[in-house]
Amino acid sequence: MIYIHIPFCKQKCSYCNFHFSTSLNFKDEMLAAMKKEIFLRKDELQNKNQHSLYFGGGTPSILSPDEIKSLTDEVLKYFSFEQDIEITLEANPDDLDKNFLKGLSNSPVNRLSIGTQSFFEEDLKLMNRAHTASEAEDSIKRAQDFGFENLSIDLIYGSPTSNLEIWKENLNKTIALEIPHISSYALTVEPKTALENWISKGKVISPKEEEQNKEFYYLSDFLKDNGFEHYEVSNFARPGFYSRHNSSYWKYKEYLGIGPSAHSYNGFDVRSWNVANNQQYIKKLNSNLLAKEEEILSQEDQFNEMIMIGLRTIWGVELSSLKEKFSENILEHFQNEIKTKLEEGILIIDSNHLKIPEKHWFMADGIASDLFIV
Repeated sequence: MIYIHIPFCKQKCSYCNFHFSTSLNFKDEMLAAMKKEIFLRKDELQNKNQHSLYFGGGTPSILSPDEIKSLTDEVLKYFSFEQDIEITLEANPDDLDKNFLKGLSNSPVNRLSIGTQSFFEEDLKLMNRAHTASEAEDSIKRAQDFGFENLSIDLIYGSPTSNLEIWKENLNKTIALEIPHISSYALTVEPKTALENWISKGKVISPKEEEQNKEFYYLSDFLKDNGFEHYEVSNFARPGFYSRHNSSYWKYKEYLGIGPSAHSYNGFDVRSWNVANNQQYIKKLNSNLLAKEEEILSQEDQFNEMIMIGLRTIWGVELSSLKEKFSENILEHFQNEIKTKLEEGILIIDSNHLKIPEKHWFMADGIASDLFIV
């Protein structure tokens, strides 16, 4: 699978610490550099027949449909697409006007991931989103009108401007709009963000974990009652609408990341990442050089990552894979660490897979980290 990182946004959300620029001055140079990187790295993926292409960011919908198609065509020069390939574009509601959607409907993109975050104005103002509450709803309806049925939206819970009743209304609106996939995250306070600054100065109340816990479990129960499957801690889908791209990450498949700050993985023991600097990235590629660094993952690194990712999903961690992949010392550590948690019911073994029962999923990362080799 291939991921293309578009490092541009209209404005900076208060909670975001991803790499992007609000200046489009070097957009053409960036797109040319990305095409050069696709060419230079065309042999890194063993599988030339791709089942997923994902435009993330940043805000990929800041590009024109023609620019998106041009990048897709570049990928097609060196890779083939499966007949039912999933091509996802992350988009902000304020970008999804009729002209954009008309152009996009004539492109290969067949899945939209819309950064809705909330249907309430106060939430959106706190997050410094570029769209309004009405635009959040209208953009979804317009996308559906233009034939985009495979839709996902992002929703954020646990905001200081929200509460359980508002959260219930957000979810009711989501069901009414007939959206088949939802990614939902607790509002987190990341370092060096506006939100962190506001909280440190007492301008905004810090999110409360207890409230986020309640809203998470309400989210899970409500969506399951309405026909969704809770297949990863933060992801819910109606049958047939799992994110093929993200599911491949969670199953340790190889992937190629194009663009500044994008990561890649060979499916085994090599991870690489591009420089998180637009000008440096462009300069390197203009000289036919890759703007990346890489590391060889130790057995301990691979073990920790497999545990962290697998325990966030309904699939869990396949025990036979652990036995095939890791040394006796690592397996002995693993057996010792899971013993008490199995007795307490925090972990279970189901059909040769180690899993966290869903009632403990809100604490999944903490449970997984207890098993790490440090």
